[in-house]
Amino acid sequence: MCGSEGPRWRWGRGAPGPTLLLSLLASAAPLGLLGDETRQVSLEVIPDWQGPPQNLLHIRAVGANSTLHYVWSSTGPLATLLVATDTPHSTLAVNWSRLLSPEPDGGLTVLPRDSIRFSSAIVFTRLFEFDDTNTSEASVKPPGKPYPPYSLAEFSWDNITDSLDPATLSATFRGHPIRDPTGAFANGSLAFRVQAFPGSGRPAQAPRLLHSADSCQLEVSLVGAAPRGNRSLFGLELVTLGRGPDCPSVREQSSIDDEYTPAVFQLDQLLWGSPPSGFMQWRPVAFSQRQRGRDSALPCQASPLHPTSEYPLPQSPIVRAFFGSQTNFCAFNLTFGTPTGPGYWDERYLSWSMLLGVGAPPMDSLSPLILGIMAVALGAPGLMLLAGGLFLLLGHKQCSEYQPIN
Repeated sequence: MCGSEGPRWRWGRGAPGPTLLLSLLASAAPLGLLGDETRQVSLEVIPDWQGPPQNLLHIRAVGANSTLHYVWSSTGPLATLLVATDTPHSTLAVNWSRLLSPEPDGGLTVLPRDSIRFSSAIVFTRLFEFDDTNTSEASVKPPGKPYPPYSLAEFSWDNITDSLDPATLSATFRGHPIRDPTGAFANGSLAFRVQAFPGSGRPAQAPRLLHSADSCQLEVSLVGAAPRGNRSLFGLELVTLGRGPDCPSVREQSSIDDEYTPAVFQLDQLLWGSPPSGFMQWRPVAFSQRQRGRDSALPCQASPLHPTSEYPLPQSPIVRAFFGSQTNFCAFNLTFGTPTGPGYWDERYLSWSMLLGVGAPPMDSLSPLILGIMAVALGAPGLMLLAGGLFLLLGHKQCSEYQPIN
């Protein structure tokens, strides 16, 4: 089990732990099981002391009365587990020999088991590419001729330890296909940057999703890979757990406020449970330039969720280890861009972001700019009426005090 063997290193404060650990401490407010305003967050890479390095990243966010565990792994297709417990003392246990075996059931768990209040998973299975040269309608599905997809289960990934950043509580999974006969990824890579937060706020770059201490952010970037078509569109296949025979619900939230993401008035949400026990949240926009300005914004289209029983999926060892083999999965695709306008072909760059968290997703309130505009718009008629009334009142008074000259 993790924590029973090998030397230990730590950066930051606290007692020694079982893994390579980077931590940033923050005070925790006693706000119940979920909804803590701040959390103590740590990132750890869990080593397999008996074999080659394995990219197993554990993010632990401790509140006053609860703990959130995000477990990311590139063994098999890139996947993440999200587990919430009702104790600040829950821990992750890993049995490497079982996790890496053909039957990984039970190789990864959170202890104590009876403290788990919510758990789910997301698996990133395939990177799609479409030739959109001869497609004129953005609504065509699939959007152009599909090329053979890239299976993320057949990617080679850089050592995650090299990308750990204690200042930003982030780490990056960066990889490329193991077999690349055309050399498309000779100078390119697919990266998944994970970032945790000790409190609430917004990133400096678009789409500036509102996060809380109960969520983490994932930024997916495709950089430098040579497209197989002149105007290729790219997409991702995501797989998540179903609740019994049903898939999680997807909702669209509209807003009149686009200050944080100009020209984007929609927020998409995948919700587990009702009321939601967990969520995935994103704006339907990607970017084709690193500056992420309005002129590089690409529409992001999501397909409906559907059960995956009709076709086989690459298996994620950490998902199988935690949930077992009797699990129902649902999948959906995200496609970035349209035949016209900006695209990946501009700078061979594509970026898309999402939030993953527990409880209800953060809700955008109206920004100060919009509130100011509304105050002016609604207050101006009132001021005009007030000024008109005062004018009439004072004018009437002056007329009534007029004395004629005889």
